[in-house]
Amino acid sequence: MSMKANEIRKLSSKELEDEFKELKSELFKLRFQVATNQLDNPMMIKAVKKDIAKIKTVIRERQINGVEQ
Repeated sequence: MSMKANEIRKLSSKELEDEFKELKSELFKLRFQVATNQLDNPMMIKAVKKDIAKIKTVIRERQINGVEQ
């Protein structure tokens, strides 16, 4: 599930926003599973957080460079 930075950079701004929303939703679900002791692999939370950070980094890079796709 983990995305590479170059894969993320190929996405349009709209796709980045959609992926960001999807990952935030996934993170919420994973945290809920932790709270109810249903999560089998707690490392998934770390991977989702990293993907969110990568997307936010690319969005910020585009804002700084004035690139809008």
